[in-house]
This record gives sequence, structure tokens and C-alpha cells, in this order.
Amino acid sequence: MSQTLIIAEAGVNHNGDMEMAKQLIDAAAQAGADIVKFQTFKAEKLVTKSAPKAAYQNKNINDGDDNQFSMLKKLELDLNSHHLLMNYCQSKGIRFLSTPFDGESAHLLHNLGLSIFKIPSGEITNKPFLETIGAYNKEVILSTGMSNLGEIEAALNVLVQSGTQKSNITVLHCNTEYPTPFEDVNLKAMNTIEQAFGVSIGYSDHTLGIEVPIAAVARGAVVIEKHFTLDRNLPGPDHKASLEPAELKAMVTAIRNIDLALGSSLKTPSPSEKKNIEIARKSIHLSKDLTKDHRLRREDLVMKRPATGISPMEIEKVIGKKVRHDLPEDHLLTFADLI
Repeated sequence: MSQTLIIAEAGVNHNGDMEMAKQLIDAAAQAGADIVKFQTFKAEKLVTKSAPKAAYQNKNINDGDDNQFSMLKKLELDLNSHHLLMNYCQSKGIRFLSTPFDGESAHLLHNLGLSIFKIPSGEITNKPFLETIGAYNKEVILSTGMSNLGEIEAALNVLVQSGTQKSNITVLHCNTEYPTPFEDVNLKAMNTIEQAFGVSIGYSDHTLGIEVPIAAVARGAVVIEKHFTLDRNLPGPDHKASLEPAELKAMVTAIRNIDLALGSSLKTPSPSEKKNIEIARKSIHLSKDLTKDHRLRREDLVMKRPATGISPMEIEKVIGKKVRHDLPEDHLLTFADLI
């Protein structure tokens, strides 16, 4: 039985504080997530120095500064920070992952030995970046927020042509709005992606709450990514649309239950319910007292529990037969009673 890969997205919710980053790792590990993921970027490589913040970033931070560059500069992780966080993850028994946003950051993560590369939604049309990731020929998780099927197909083609095997790519359905309104989730599109490209699918969630990622697992997602924070009231661009630790743990628990519940495609009685077959099903009983040699009619028969005699599915084999001896009402009929 396969188990959903759950990525707890710390992102930039460490606010540039390594102690807070460690606490996020603690929370992800305690919740039972498989991976805790950060973000690796150089602000100079990511945005122009005059780029404005997104509307949700302004709303969530509300510091009067509309400059995206100054916001991101405070959230960078340097090489030493990466080593520190990777070692801390190892000590806590959880895998470290980080999303690169430029070629230089991708090379840094490659040199650190990461075996999975997460491509964020905003880079799905960045061909040079996709070529860099594709050339590593490692496992790739591709987010598809803001994209259409044509853009997803083009990105997949670049990754494959650059050297990554298609079987190593998981495509995440995603909506890049923080938080995502439920009416904009369009979860069925995840399965459209699966059918269109024959790839493994998953879901990167930005809704409030945990219902949608749980539903995504039930619809076949093999990877779930969800932002989390220590406290939604902390300042920063992503805290408001993130789960708090107790919620993250509840989501992981629910997904693990769904993993168990999905089972296999084989429809057969489960070990736990087999004992109830005789109790819950019915067999053919007599509706009245009958005398020897009476020829059975449908009105002589009644279907009652338990199912220890002749199945009602075999009623046609009974009707028209004579009873061998006198039989009382409610008698459990057997073929030995008939001639």
C-alpha cells in the first residue's frame, strides 16, 4: 500500500530567524509530515528592485512598504543556513527540501545533494530554469498554479528534453491565490492533468483548512503540499494562509487514514467484515407450519437472518419441491428437508 508524500511547506514563514526555522522543523516532524520544505532564492535574481508586492502580500504584512525586493531580501537563506537546517532535519528524522527560484539557487541545492527538485508555479514558463532542473535528471515536483494545459505540456516537454525521465515527474494541481477561495480550487482539474499527460499527480493547497488536501488524496493525489506556520498572526506574506501546528497534525492524521481507507481496487469482503456475513444476510425460512409432502409455494417462504441455510438467491431451486416431513413455522430450510 502506497502512502501519500506529505510536504509541510515552511516556505519563508521562518521570517529570517533560524530559531523559528528550527521550531517549524520540530512542528512538521511532530505532525508526522514526510518532508519540511523551505525556499532558496537570491532577491537580486528573483525580482527587480522596484517590483511591487502582490496584493495578498501587502494585505498580510501591512507594513506600508510595497516593495517586494526589500521583503524578500529579509527572507533569504544563505549556504550556512541550509547546512544548519539540513542537519537539524536529519536529527529530527524528517527530510529537508527547498524550492529554488533561480538557476544559481538550483545549483546550490544540487551541490547539497538534494534528490528532489520542487519547481514553483511562477517558474513554469521559465525555460532556462526548467532546462537547469531537467538536466539534473532527478525527481521533480512541478506546481501548476496560474497555468493551463498547454503551459503544463510545454514545461513537461522542456524537462524531459533536458534529461529528466517523465516517470520521475509529479505534477501538482495548484491555485496561486493566498488563501484560495473554495470555488476556485477546481480539484477535478488534477485528474484532467493525470489523464492528459499520464503523470503522477498531487495537490499544492492554499485554501484555509484541511478539507481540500484530504479530498485530493481521495481523488488520487500522491503528493500533498501545504503551508504551515507557528502562528497565523505573525508578520509575513504567507502566515495568514498557513496551518498552525495542531491543524497540520490533524491534516496528516486524516490523510494517513485516507491512505489506509483507499485500499485496493479489488471488491471483496474484508477480513473485519467476514464474520458479519451470516449475521447480516438472510436465508430461506418457513412462514408457516407445513405438513409432510406439502409442495412449496413462494408464500410458504420468508427471508430471515441468519444466513446459515439456503440463500434467497436460490429460491427458484426450492419452489415446487415437497417437504420430507412436518416442519414448524420459522424453520431454517435446508436441501435435506426437500424431496
